[in-house]
Amino acid sequence: MPRIALATYDPGDEPGLDRDLPVLVRALREAGAQAVAVPWDDAAADWGAFDLAVIRSTWDYTWRAEEFAAWVERCGRRTRLANPPEVVRWNMDKRYIGDLAAAGVPTVPTRYIAPGEPAALPDGHEYVVKPTTGAGARYAARYTPGEHDTALRQLERMHAEGLTAMVQPYVRGIDTSGERALQFFGGRFLHASRKGAVLAPGTAYDADKVAHPNLEPWIPDPAELAVAERALAAVPGTPELLYARVDLVTGQDGEPWVMELELVEPNLFLFLHPDSVPRVVEAVLRAAGRRPPSAATGPR
Repeated sequence: MPRIALATYDPGDEPGLDRDLPVLVRALREAGAQAVAVPWDDAAADWGAFDLAVIRSTWDYTWRAEEFAAWVERCGRRTRLANPPEVVRWNMDKRYIGDLAAAGVPTVPTRYIAPGEPAALPDGHEYVVKPTTGAGARYAARYTPGEHDTALRQLERMHAEGLTAMVQPYVRGIDTSGERALQFFGGRFLHASRKGAVLAPGTAYDADKVAHPNLEPWIPDPAELAVAERALAAVPGTPELLYARVDLVTGQDGEPWVMELELVEPNLFLFLHPDSVPRVVEAVLRAAGRRPPSAATGPR
């Protein structure tokens, strides 16, 4: 009977936002596993008591990136962690998009502005400013060239908090064909979804945003699947991934471009794809049976 921890966040007195978590815990238990949801920052948690820890919805980690990275290392020494610590470290910072582009993966063109660097902003087209460590469109905004002063204030705020900014052209294909999320689990394509544009013109960077507007099931075409698979193949070290989500948009050339590659804690949207639950459970159980024998020997 495998012991499996699904790492999540502590919602406190508020309802939890991960709609898939109770479904997945129940399905794993019905399949014979000892499955439990555990906040990643629970000081009393003994991660070495589990055969597998799956990072599921640690959705507050971007506010506490250093603390989360330290937990990833500790947990990875105590048990099998999915995805592996080296993958999580690489994927926590969206400068990985530059690595994908260097490997020949079609990506949204991206520049980075670290604290202390000149704040050069685009001229002649709309653009997006967001942090390299972020989720749920936090600190993300869409600007026209006439709004540079507002964008500069955002950069100042982000740099004051030690955040590196990424600047991308606003891909207008999002307004017509949306953003497609292709999910992979256990090394195989699982399902896909499509959502509408998240960033509306004039919305303040520090305003709350709907992360997945107008979400619906999607059937990817061969070109989308091919780009997603190229992105996964470009992950350094070709690690074994339990889960992955590749977010695609239609680029200016009419072809799919990678917007993001989510390898840490992507929403699985199982509520939209209930038929995928058995395949997820099967992959998690298979991963739980491959625990490294030495995993429990490291420090807690």
